[in-house]
Amino acid sequence: MKNIQFKKLLPFVVAVLIFLGLTMAYFSPLFEGKVLRQDDIIRHKGMAKEIVDFREATGQEALWTNSMFSGMPAYQISVQYKKNLVQYIDSLLRLGLPRPADMVFLYMIGFFILLVALGVNPWLSIAGAIIYGFSSYFFIILEAGHNSKAHAIGYMAPALAGIILTYRGKYLLGGVITLLFMALQIRAGHPQMTYYLMMLVLVLGILELYEAVKSKHYLHFSKATGILFVAVLIALLTNITNLWATWEYGKYTIRGKSELTSEKENRTSGLDKDYATQWSYGIAETGTLLIPNFHGGASQAKLSESSHVYDALIQNNIPPKQAKEYIKAMPTYWGTQPFTSGPVYVGAIVVFMFVFGLFAIKGRFKWWLLLATLLSIMLAWGKNFPLLTNLFLDYFPGYNKFRAVSMTLVIAEVAMPILAFVALNEIFKSSIDKKSILKNLTYALYIVGGFCLIFALLPGIFFDFTSPNDIQYKQGYPEWLLDAIILDRGKLMRLDALRSLSFILITAGGIWAYVSGKLKKSYLLALIILIAVIDMWPVDRRYVDESDFIKKSSMEKPFTKSLADEFILKDTDPNYRVLNVMSDPFKDAQTSYFHKSIGGYHGAKLRRYQELYDHHVGAGFNMEILNMLNTKYFIQPGKDKKPVAVPNMEALGNAWFVNDYLLVDNADEELEKVGEIKPADVAVIDKRFKSFIENYTPGRDSTGQIKLIEYAPNKLVYQSNTTKDQLTVFSEIYYEKGWNAYVDGELIPHFRVDYVLRGMILPAGKHMVEFKFEPKVYYVGEKISLASSLLLILMVLGYVAFEVRNFLKKS
Repeated sequence: MKNIQFKKLLPFVVAVLIFLGLTMAYFSPLFEGKVLRQDDIIRHKGMAKEIVDFREATGQEALWTNSMFSGMPAYQISVQYKKNLVQYIDSLLRLGLPRPADMVFLYMIGFFILLVALGVNPWLSIAGAIIYGFSSYFFIILEAGHNSKAHAIGYMAPALAGIILTYRGKYLLGGVITLLFMALQIRAGHPQMTYYLMMLVLVLGILELYEAVKSKHYLHFSKATGILFVAVLIALLTNITNLWATWEYGKYTIRGKSELTSEKENRTSGLDKDYATQWSYGIAETGTLLIPNFHGGASQAKLSESSHVYDALIQNNIPPKQAKEYIKAMPTYWGTQPFTSGPVYVGAIVVFMFVFGLFAIKGRFKWWLLLATLLSIMLAWGKNFPLLTNLFLDYFPGYNKFRAVSMTLVIAEVAMPILAFVALNEIFKSSIDKKSILKNLTYALYIVGGFCLIFALLPGIFFDFTSPNDIQYKQGYPEWLLDAIILDRGKLMRLDALRSLSFILITAGGIWAYVSGKLKKSYLLALIILIAVIDMWPVDRRYVDESDFIKKSSMEKPFTKSLADEFILKDTDPNYRVLNVMSDPFKDAQTSYFHKSIGGYHGAKLRRYQELYDHHVGAGFNMEILNMLNTKYFIQPGKDKKPVAVPNMEALGNAWFVNDYLLVDNADEELEKVGEIKPADVAVIDKRFKSFIENYTPGRDSTGQIKLIEYAPNKLVYQSNTTKDQLTVFSEIYYEKGWNAYVDGELIPHFRVDYVLRGMILPAGKHMVEFKFEPKVYYVGEKISLASSLLLILMVLGYVAFEVRNFLKKS
């Protein structure tokens, strides 16, 4: 009995060891004291600096930061939701591995769980997990620093496993797995990946409903759906603080609906269409799923010394040493995206066996995965397929909240290897007769192998390997170099087509030998695992290799103060803003690391602030707008092109009294008028706030004073002294969902002025004025999260105890 149990457990133990071994080998520099350089993590350190400093100093969550875009909630920057106890399970599953090695381990172990749940041979599941985990896009996002996205992807497969098990009648097991991994997946903090998972589940659910109606199994469908509903509900409640805060905040960001009436054809109830579809996968570019360099790889790729570019450089008298440096970053990508860090490559044998599965597998399972794959591919085309894209952006709930539609390919990256390895497993189970296997194998070989062969032999028959983006290189590159780059693009396609064809032929040959009785099952399993590693590893190395790892200290302090920064930091004023025009202020996180910035770097900034900047600063550099935002310093290029700090003596300060106000009818008029008035004298107020000023008589107290005396990101204290009631403008961003105003400890109303700022009728006399950020969503949400996560853990432990008890009884 013990030997039998050990044999059953062996592949699971081996799987964990293999996944750990591969992860540690690939990310070996992490275990030598280095870290992976991740650009978005570097930016995040700039974005989160004020929040982290406040947390370390007080032990509390700021929930707001003034270091970016003049002020915004911290929910999508850095907030620790400490009441969610699921975080401890997440830490346990990641085995204490350093980031991002832990993400790759999660990729593999998660997909392994899914395949085993589908009944795939555990040894074969190891190969499937390796191919899935080493999908090129999953590594590219790690190099970019998209850790929350990677984290969410890591839990997609096991969450899907629970859902499938539930619909297959394993209600208790499926429900518990769904409960646990959906809670973990949502907690990872990337709603876009959760949304795509739900799209995949929606297609599955529709097919399950169709089958239930067809077979009249209404009770089973209702029971399974009900269990999943409860599981997902508890998972949502476990993460309610983050979800609720994000939902509440999202309505006021660029992902929410604009109040402006211009550019209606480009607007949706979320992101503008051109912004949402900026990163659209080319239709022909879809070939990268099978051939990694089908469209040239990355925007800046390393070429070899056997490349046409290297030969051209040498022929044009470029010294070899210099030529070797040039070929480290060549524009080999020739697709239509603005730029890319690399292609989405799922593996040659995955595409091959996916097509085989379309012929060999019967029933709705195949159609679910095919429909999901096709949908994800066509949605990834974005602006290249406007019929479907506009339909989803305009009518599919929530879809227009997300940018970079090319990310929908994540659905295909999950669906395709599922069908591929379920099909392989059917071969091993001998559930398909030999004749059918060989016939379907031939079909797949002709289609997928034939595709590779065409582009291996005749890569130029369909493409000229030029791109609309090449225009940017024509000014800096000589014609002979551009010609060489185009030749290399064709060569890269040809070589990778041959590469993929080779793996397909080896796999097909191995399956043929196994079916013909010439190769043992264990040898074929070993061959597939070996192909998985040999295929995926080198492709990933093109985008994440040892040169991407740096000293840990470089990431801990990623930004160095310039002389301009040092000059500004001598200012003892606790709250002023800086506009850095050395680069695009809205793609700049470095300024936020040292100062409170007019700009910043974030994908969900407040929409009104974006609109104000676009209309009056980006388009015309309106100094009155910058003055009302308390822009006390500019950082701009000096004579030597190095950053120089330039003081702005016209900045209006933290708060001021105005002489009059101007009521406007709507957002369009408000945005227009704020660019015309003198904000030091007049405040523009939307008529919806008219009730706040009905009993106020305009007029400024020339002797009145107001001064900021205490600053924290979530609390501002002012001291005022006036002889009459004053309409006061505070140079702080208005956000009604959390900011409360107090005068001498008494809560009083405040309202929006000048399109983005806070205003208040301040009573006459000497007063203490306080603004506190007290969002109910956080404090109520954390209580719900604690209770729900505790319930979740008890349910999981209860199920484990139940299974252990049954096992002991049987043994």
